Amino acid sequence: MDSMDERIIKYYENELSETERMELLCDAENDPDLRKEMTDYQNVRALTNLHESLKDEDAGNQSYRLFMGNRRRQQHKIVRLQILRYAAVFLFGILSTWIAYSLLQPSSSNTIAQTLTVPDGQRAHIILPDGSSVWVNAHSTLHYPSAFGKERKVELSGEALFDIVKDDKHPFIVTTPNKHNVKVMGTYFNVFAYPKEPLSVSLLRGKVGVYQSDNESQVTILLPNQKLTETANGYVVSAIEENPILWKDGIYSFNKQRMGSIIKKLELYYDVKIIVKNPAISDLEISCKFRQRDGVMEILRLMQKVHPFQIKKDDEKNEIMLYQ
Repeated sequence: MDSMDERIIKYYENELSETERMELLCDAENDPDLRKEMTDYQNVRALTNLHESLKDEDAGNQSYRLFMGNRRRQQHKIVRLQILRYAAVFLFGILSTWIAYSLLQPSSSNTIAQTLTVPDGQRAHIILPDGSSVWVNAHSTLHYPSAFGKERKVELSGEALFDIVKDDKHPFIVTTPNKHNVKVMGTYFNVFAYPKEPLSVSLLRGKVGVYQSDNESQVTILLPNQKLTETANGYVVSAIEENPILWKDGIYSFNKQRMGSIIKKLELYYDVKIIVKNPAISDLEISCKFRQRDGVMEILRLMQKVHPFQIKKDDEKNEIMLYQ
């Protein structure tokens, strides 16, 4: 079997000249095997770069008020760093001219379906073909094409933080398992969309519209610092009351939440069944922050110190029982 084209590694390490980058991208446009090698290599980089901890102490001590006050400045820095780091991303570099964009855009027949699946208790970062940045949370799956066409569409099952490159002519759409769509042009937002769980969308920058996939005319618009939550009666929009993206830095934060709600998220993040034998445990109110890398058992033991209860784990059934 032929070895991988060494230009691919140099491309992602930013070691190619502008001419060499354009030559590689043009070759990839005409060679499906080379194009697949590039996407496969990018996925490997994303999965081997699973982060156990990023600024745990700083994020853990940062209050929501400070977060909201510094958010715009921080995001501007992040965007600038991403532009410098990913000057030439796969197929559509952030700094590519509109001529290069038109030249390199492949036909739909050459588009390859890609899937990024993040293991339990981990998270991963990936750059999409248009240069948009996505953080994907634990026990989540992101489906996306190797190249976008007239419409930039991805499918999310789980939770992800999107930083979308603005493109007025090519709207970006996130579809979810429960047939909700989040449509944007260029924005920064978090989507919580695990199967069989209520949808939640938190907008930090820009503007998004949320609607049922079969009824775009009934769209709910979100503005910065607003959160949309799915209920039995439709969507409810409220102000963001706590930092919705601490998970990106390896922190799970709960502010005066019922134990039952926290347990549900722990089940999703760590793919484990937690059985509560005493209903009173579910009604307990807890405010706490944990490191993602601590694992579900350590998190439960820490909560146990605040509100005493018993813990029993069945490894064969992948179940944890809480009782008093």
